[in-house]
Amino acid sequence: MIDIPIDPIDGASCPADHRFSTIDHRSSIIDHPLPRRPVSTIPPFHLAFPVDDLEAARRFYGGLLGCPEGRSSDQWIDFNFHGHQIVAHLAPDELGKTAANQVDGHAVPVRHFGVVLGWDAWHALADRLRTAGVAFIIEPGIRFVGQVGEQATMFLLDPAGNALEFKAFQDPTQIFAK
Repeated sequence: MIDIPIDPIDGASCPADHRFSTIDHRSSIIDHPLPRRPVSTIPPFHLAFPVDDLEAARRFYGGLLGCPEGRSSDQWIDFNFHGHQIVAHLAPDELGKTAANQVDGHAVPVRHFGVVLGWDAWHALADRLRTAGVAFIIEPGIRFVGQVGEQATMFLLDPAGNALEFKAFQDPTQIFAK
């Protein structure tokens, strides 16, 4: 395990703490540095996924979502996705496979990734994405209102068609509650 400065509830990374990050954040559309948050020790996950245009991936993940960029080459780009390493690999032949399952009347993409944010951070992201004119595949909304596991969720596609889900729990201790 490594120490990565994150908020244990909303999972946001702390790039302003240069003991853990030396990434230049000036290329992000976020116009303010993320606040310092408590340090938590978690095992960061690593996810590699295909894209057909690295510059479009850079604009989406680095610009729109505000993920600090790490190393890169002409074939891939690392991003800090809320304290986790995701890597956009140039592999256009790997794109185009889609499947969905019905969940609460919505066609949820089977293959997707995302992050669980804090309640306020989720709403701020939803507002920012709406303002940016993002086309959601499942609009931001609340599931299980007043029930165990009440959660906010939204789905969108990156420019290569990879599905992402952002969610938040009204009570974060209920993330695995039945």
